[in-house]
Amino acid sequence: MPFETAVAQAPAADYETALLALAIPRGSLPPSLEGLDLQTGGAIGRVLAAGDFTGKQDETAVIYPPGPAPRVLLIGLGKPEDVDRSAIRRAAAVAAKRTRSLGVTRAAFHLSAEARGKVNPADAGQMIAEGLDQGAWQYNEMKKPAEDKKPPLERMEILAPEGSGDLTQGHKVGQAIGAGQSLARSIQVLPGNVCTPSYVAERARDLAQRHGFLITVLDRAAIVQEKMGALMSVAQGSAEEPRFIAIEYQGSDSAPLVLIGKGVTFDTGGISIKPAQNMEDMKYDMSGAAAVLGTFEMLGRLKPRVHVVGLIPSTENMPSGTAVKPGDVVTSHLGKTIEIINTDAEGRLILADALSYARRYSPAAVVDIATLTGAIVVALGHTATGVMGSDEQLVEELRGAGERAGERVWPLPLWDDYRDLMKSDIADLKNSGGRPAGSISAGWFLREFVDGFPWAHLDIAGTAYSDREDAGRVKGPTGVGVRLFSEFVLSRSESGERETRSVSGTKA
Repeated sequence: MPFETAVAQAPAADYETALLALAIPRGSLPPSLEGLDLQTGGAIGRVLAAGDFTGKQDETAVIYPPGPAPRVLLIGLGKPEDVDRSAIRRAAAVAAKRTRSLGVTRAAFHLSAEARGKVNPADAGQMIAEGLDQGAWQYNEMKKPAEDKKPPLERMEILAPEGSGDLTQGHKVGQAIGAGQSLARSIQVLPGNVCTPSYVAERARDLAQRHGFLITVLDRAAIVQEKMGALMSVAQGSAEEPRFIAIEYQGSDSAPLVLIGKGVTFDTGGISIKPAQNMEDMKYDMSGAAAVLGTFEMLGRLKPRVHVVGLIPSTENMPSGTAVKPGDVVTSHLGKTIEIINTDAEGRLILADALSYARRYSPAAVVDIATLTGAIVVALGHTATGVMGSDEQLVEELRGAGERAGERVWPLPLWDDYRDLMKSDIADLKNSGGRPAGSISAGWFLREFVDGFPWAHLDIAGTAYSDREDAGRVKGPTGVGVRLFSEFVLSRSESGERETRSVSGTKA
């Protein structure tokens, strides 16, 4: 049963629920919660007075008071002056994850008006919905059921005693984005023997059927006919057939935004094979594709007035007797020839053909997203996504969307000086410029296939998945890109119902 949230216009003091989660900033109890404290026999106030709970960010405490909620979960928001969109989203994620760990299937969450600080009700509703969905997510489908397995968290009510109009509107947006991020994570987490290019195409078809999108899926023969030689060079070493997916949401008649997601469902590196250690994580090499599909889940639910096309080139990268070799020269969809220096630099090859294919839409802007280079992890760690592009305004727009989404991006330069790294002696360019400026040279390679439209590239190799668990989420897939794309696309919507909001915080 999928997790769901809803808004209930009810006071926290009188609401009957198995567990009530309260987000509380550092310091004294917000005045609006004094009635609830009385209902609990002063239990909340005593925990605060004793210092057993201080309201520090990510701090939690469970109390078992009298009253309509037999369990009250306190979640720290941090210092009152630091409470922003990201802090609220994070507290909601911590609340859902902790609630899930207690085996509670239905619960309620409350953030008082005083506790949300300068964040308006609509933003608060969006952040709560996104955070609850993030914290509730888990994947156990491939495990044998344990005898003491706790049931999944099914539903959380968001209490809005002071009125629910604006908060409900924000909740609708956050709920759609949260569902998209959960969809992305549910695809990312799958092993390569399940999540094949054909599987990605089927998930795209399911999205199209449920939400009424247009969809085109090219099989191997159609890809060859389309002359996508760069994509086929990566696919030729695998027994799994590649797919090229084009999915379209027509919410307006304007020129479309084109989102391109790298869909390498497993990356061995090909002939330039990767080390065995941690190679299992290469199932996450389709995280860009998952982000695009998750964004379309949001579009199908909200139906904003905007035109969006998603392009997903999907393949495995395998070594075999038919695999592309270092030194081979292939011809891309754009007609440029590419000397293959390193078969592990495969993502840029399949994205090159997708960028060329995007021309047929006469797009307003094109953004690709990919787990493209290990070099971006060296540069930015696991905290930020790298962004670069041919249009400074688009790059800045994405940076702002990332701040609002809590998925920060940081720009890298694409100066002409870096173009020399991609020069080939026998072809128009080569696919690898070596170790120096590895992320930038990959970006320059992609830029060679941008023709007549504003373009930006997001390198999510450091942010697509996590090898550690934190207070608000389990380790594994992060669904990164869905929130960022959602903020970007919705800010471009023609509906007039949503304005690009000012950045109110930068915490992830």
